[in-house]
Amino acid sequence: MKIIYVITKSNWGGAQRYVFDLATSLPKDQFEAKVLFGGTGEADASYGMLATNLGIKGIPGIHLTSFMRDISISREWKTFRQLIEIFKKEKPDIVHLNSSKAGGIGALAARITRVPNIIFTVHGWPFLENRSVLVKRLIWLASWCTVLLCHKVICISEYDLKIARRMPFARKKVFRIYNGIAPMSLGSGEKIRSAFPHGVTITGTVGELTQNKNQVSLIEQAKNNPTMYVAIVGSGEDNEKLTKKIKEYGLENRVKLFGFVPASEALPGFDCFALPSIKEGLPYVLLEAKQVGLPIVANRVGGVGEILDTDTQEFSLEQMLKKTSALYSLHS
Repeated sequence: MKIIYVITKSNWGGAQRYVFDLATSLPKDQFEAKVLFGGTGEADASYGMLATNLGIKGIPGIHLTSFMRDISISREWKTFRQLIEIFKKEKPDIVHLNSSKAGGIGALAARITRVPNIIFTVHGWPFLENRSVLVKRLIWLASWCTVLLCHKVICISEYDLKIARRMPFARKKVFRIYNGIAPMSLGSGEKIRSAFPHGVTITGTVGELTQNKNQVSLIEQAKNNPTMYVAIVGSGEDNEKLTKKIKEYGLENRVKLFGFVPASEALPGFDCFALPSIKEGLPYVLLEAKQVGLPIVANRVGGVGEILDTDTQEFSLEQMLKKTSALYSLHS
């Protein structure tokens, strides 16, 4: 089966890791994968770590420079036409869409080109973000239209599945398949440990630096707790904002931004893992923190509670691949 994955950004976050794991781990004798992706978020941005990692694994990719985070009618139209051209040329058996923008544009393009099996994975419903009531309703409507255009919808948490089942005409096409990870090979954590005084307790978090991940709340806590040391791992649009906040509070010695560090190297450097997110799907890094055995403090948003309250065997990469490949083969 020929599969084309479509995702808006090619940085390295949960949705990107999900696409990477599927594209690189599905049986090669059964599936042929290709990935269409945008840049790192801004207009005409270069491609990110997802594209690099796919290339290392020999998975072909196509960089659509018109794909970007913010809405632009002219660029969305350009991306839409490009997707139609690619689908007509490639004639995929399956188009698997990831991220809200890729879902809406990609589903319509796939319908027009009569792709036999259109699948959309919900990595957390976007209308649950902190927005005005009107904007939330418009995003809900766009999400519902995406669901209607697709043959199948994968929700990565029971929380999101329940929301999907309340959408009109959606109940029979939605499925819950948890994200899954393989056993980790851990590093020393020395990069994190060596940045702080010896013997202190380090609270750490890993994730894209965005409003939804809410790393600023850890900075606020450190301001009010003079014994708190915080390691923030990741990159993203809020990097400058967080840097300014740390300097404003004079916390340079106790709160540090590390940029991108693989979770396998960062987590062993923590004494406690914090996930202060205000919106989540089913966060990979929480699965990893639980596998490492770290004490966890987390906001119970999205599927977070399901990870905290469920045995980790439910979240294996093997299970994710098995259930997803079965869904690929299921007649629409």
